[in-house]
Amino acid sequence: MLTVGEFSRICQVSIKTLHYYDRIGLLVPIKVDPSSGYRYYGQQQVERMLLIGRLKRYGFSLEDIRVLLDCKEEGVLRGRLCQQREKLKFKQREMELVISELSAHLQNFERTGDIMGYQKEYDIDVTNTPDMVVIASRQMMGVKEFGNYYSGLYERMAREHLTPDGLRGAVYYDQEFNHECSDIELIVGVRETEKADKTMKGRLCAKTIHKGPYSSLSDAYGALVAWIENHGYAWDGAPYELYVKTQFDSLAPEDWETEVYFPVRKK
Repeated sequence: MLTVGEFSRICQVSIKTLHYYDRIGLLVPIKVDPSSGYRYYGQQQVERMLLIGRLKRYGFSLEDIRVLLDCKEEGVLRGRLCQQREKLKFKQREMELVISELSAHLQNFERTGDIMGYQKEYDIDVTNTPDMVVIASRQMMGVKEFGNYYSGLYERMAREHLTPDGLRGAVYYDQEFNHECSDIELIVGVRETEKADKTMKGRLCAKTIHKGPYSSLSDAYGALVAWIENHGYAWDGAPYELYVKTQFDSLAPEDWETEVYFPVRKK
């Protein structure tokens, strides 16, 4: 048997953590001296402790780890590990985007000496937009759900033999944006007017183009709001985005282009 100190050194884990794992039933000593309260661990428990540490590094919670250690079905275990690997890959891609965004911000700062200079890089003009013939899906949804609802729209296009015209976007109806759940309408342009859900009539809009990942789209919105206020206009409807260049064009995030429109009227 190994004392708690010996077990701690072998497994590179603190005694405090071992006491906590004992309390929650994740790793219980094989023996506790009734008089002294000293804990003793078996050599075979070293493997379990090392596996716990590895699963923690993979990002599993302690409750997840408890379930995994109790599971005897190989297929279920493999599935959970594969699922966690995909989550980590997604986080890695998100972090790469953040690093890219920071690098661009730093370059702008070094060039202009203005920490907020990147917000002044947007060219904004007022334009009369054309009519858009679209099929649409309006839901209370989070941004991460866009893919699911777009899939439904494209499945419908195939089922109804509709012809896409290249337009794809999102309209935001809520006064307050919530990344997790907002009133959003996804739109896809089609050529068959008679089969479309609606025609979005052209109107006067303040427009800019955002270049880069969607995570920094709020910069374009902020630039538009400031421009509208400073140039004697007022909002006059729900803002919307049109995705011009995306990952589906085999482009890196820094090369994506999104047109952002705010319907406006003269004050």
